[in-house]
Amino acid sequence: MSGTGSGAEAEYTGRHETEEERADRKWGELIQEVRVAQTGVQILFGFLLTVVFTPKYEDLPHTDQVIYIVTVVLGAAATGALIGPVSLHRLVVGRRVKPQAVEWASRLTFVGLVLLLATMTAALLLILRVATDDTYVPWMVGGVVVWYLLCWFVVPMLTRRRHTSKK
Repeated sequence: MSGTGSGAEAEYTGRHETEEERADRKWGELIQEVRVAQTGVQILFGFLLTVVFTPKYEDLPHTDQVIYIVTVVLGAAATGALIGPVSLHRLVVGRRVKPQAVEWASRLTFVGLVLLLATMTAALLLILRVATDDTYVPWMVGGVVVWYLLCWFVVPMLTRRRHTSKK
């Protein structure tokens, strides 16, 4: 059935809400999700910023210093992407573009999550290189990355695919 017919013919979507109500609901859900990710990335980024000021930093091999710099840049980028939805909302509030703002905020959040994955991977790589035997580090980091990918992307996509009705 198409959604263009009368009430009896209209496709049932599970919710009876206007485009504006749907945008309001999606915005609220998105902001709750962003709050969780923002907190994590901001704490991680804050700790990363302190490393360069410790005496141990000067003793790190050049490779580890490069990994650290890449990690800080990734953390800064993730922070920017995950704070972006707040700025977006503040700059467009009252302009009657909430559906579009929700779409862009959702994209920023997804990019932020990918950057957070990269940040956490790089941070884990650096920490494990400093703390353990190098021969096992790639395997440990690879295992954690696979776990993140499963939790953050594979399970949600499988759930979406399995439980989303065909329209």
